[in-house]
Amino acid sequence: MQILAGVGAPVDVVINYLVVAGGGAGGGAAGGGGGGGGMRSTVTASGGSPGTVESTVTVAGGTYTIVVGAGGAAVTSGSGPDGVASSIIGGVVSISSVGGGGGGRSAAGSVGGSGGGGGTSNNVGGSGTANQGFAGGSAGANQFQGGGGGAGAVGTNAVDASQNGNGGAGVATTISGSSLFYSGGGGGGAGQTGTQSTGGSSIGGKGATSSSGVITNAATDGVTNRGGGGGGSAGGGSNSGAAGGSGVVIIDGGVVATSTTGSPTLSGTIYTFTGSGSITF
Repeated sequence: MQILAGVGAPVDVVINYLVVAGGGAGGGAAGGGGGGGGMRSTVTASGGSPGTVESTVTVAGGTYTIVVGAGGAAVTSGSGPDGVASSIIGGVVSISSVGGGGGGRSAAGSVGGSGGGGGTSNNVGGSGTANQGFAGGSAGANQFQGGGGGAGAVGTNAVDASQNGNGGAGVATTISGSSLFYSGGGGGGAGQTGTQSTGGSSIGGKGATSSSGVITNAATDGVTNRGGGGGGSAGGGSNSGAAGGSGVVIIDGGVVATSTTGSPTLSGTIYTFTGSGSITF
């Protein structure tokens, strides 16, 4: 039997949540991979170190504002933009995840929920945020870039004149009713040789490759509403660093809400927000 919040005497509502921020974009014109969006969860596992689940939140009714962060936009040059934070705010509740760091272009990766990968030459990856994600990998020489960090692992370092770094793994949670991965890092861009890097847990985008100044594999975007980091662009040719994937907010209070805005999907008592809105218990 479903219990309707807000009907009769006020009842305490115990909220499980998943808050995933937008992933960072990959760097342009030989750039590192974007970091996955910060991930905070009360079910199965959370992001970063130590990765243990967060505590549920008990509330006595009220309205809570939901913000779902966008991924960083694709760029043709320069470092990739960071992803945007996602949050649940209202009353005593303030839960926010940090946007993924953008991949560097001739610069270190940006700090974020998970850090962006470093760009040529030998620049370090950006740091991740404690309990949300891991750092990005470092760039090598000769236009090989570091992979973006993920919620579950550090992005890998590039190997000089050989291989660009892969994106760090994401983390799976079952809060939606299915086991799904979130917040994988984007792969770093390659130089004039090398194989295409992978995105973390198939949530982060792949890095680009090129040969003799021609793009052979374009960078790919992070997965929408999973907080994936975008793949970094390759050296040579005209190629964009790919966009980060947008975040998501999932709330399960064990009761049907009094009202919502923003058109979340509802499965039982599980509300999935793929865009900003609000929920009232």
